[in-house]
Amino acid sequence: MRTVLISGASVAGLTAAYWLRRRGFAPTVVERAPALRPGGQAVDVRGVALDVLERMDLLEEARALRTRMRGMSMVDGEGNEQWRSTEVALSSGRLDGEDIELLRDDLTRLLHERVRDEAEDAFETEFVFGDSLTALTVDADGAHAEFAHGAPRTFDLVVGADGLRSTTRRLAFGPEGDFLHHLGQHVAVFSSENFLKLEDWQVWMQHEGSGYCVYPAPGNAELRTTIGFTSEGPEEYDHRDTGAQKALLAERLGHLGGDVPRLLEVMREAPDFYFDAMAQVRMESWVRGRAALVGDAGYCPSPLSGQGSSLALVGAYVLADELGKEGAEGTEGDLAAGLARYDARMRPFVAVNQALATENPGRGASEESVERAKNALDLGPLS
Repeated sequence: MRTVLISGASVAGLTAAYWLRRRGFAPTVVERAPALRPGGQAVDVRGVALDVLERMDLLEEARALRTRMRGMSMVDGEGNEQWRSTEVALSSGRLDGEDIELLRDDLTRLLHERVRDEAEDAFETEFVFGDSLTALTVDADGAHAEFAHGAPRTFDLVVGADGLRSTTRRLAFGPEGDFLHHLGQHVAVFSSENFLKLEDWQVWMQHEGSGYCVYPAPGNAELRTTIGFTSEGPEEYDHRDTGAQKALLAERLGHLGGDVPRLLEVMREAPDFYFDAMAQVRMESWVRGRAALVGDAGYCPSPLSGQGSSLALVGAYVLADELGKEGAEGTEGDLAAGLARYDARMRPFVAVNQALATENPGRGASEESVERAKNALDLGPLS
């Protein structure tokens, strides 16, 4: 039985746990948060990523949870409506399309339930919440991991699925400054009660380098807000200090009118507040010895691409698929060959998807580019 440590109970981490278990690994998922992380923006599942959900028997459940926007409005910095549309919503594209937009926490809940429900005694996935990697040494004998709270353990493989600020990447590959490429924006995401009384309707604001998107969660009881500002380079702030991050947003956006003052007010009390730069992760390899990266940890395309969750789903599937082509011995040579194939197979798909965020800054990628990116990889037959 090959053992694998997966750092991060994310879309990438949970998908990797599901497929690696089916390929003969015994997964352990470690997550810094005490439970599945709540909140988050609406995410898109598109193209070949829909096939991954279908192969997990989750496609219909995901479709049932999709957001169902009737349209959107665009307002200026004082809240005056500039235009509206009932054919498209900027976060999800055409309202009559086949792609699925659903809340990030709904998607992770579905994935977690599927991993849990598929458990068998010999292959059960172990979840360790409230802990995190602190040290990692990889050699011919295995990946030796140390944790903030748990005892040290050795695994055959370590998979970093811990997002843009990946600890696994830092420990195994080097400082994040070597791999993060700033895209000129900072954004926050948080939840609140639906004080705007929106009903299946999005409101967007763009004004002189600032903007937001507000939309209700399914059922219209709750709002999800994405709000931010442009910047020439990375801002200096503590990535663990949410108070300082909220103060920075209030400083940059406090001059705006309309609904912005109320959004900043409810932001201060939001329990699921998240803030970071719009950035891409660009690396020459996502593999080093017995360590591999998947999803945002290895190739974050940024929310500007609209493809982060799809890349996470597809990348986790391809990683397990390539590792499953080798025998179950778990030798270093077996793993190295499978990991090398994973890297080579994903690289063209990642490149075309990351290009969506940089193709046409400020206006978004063309429909032709989006369609090409969604299906730029063949999953092959289900093995």
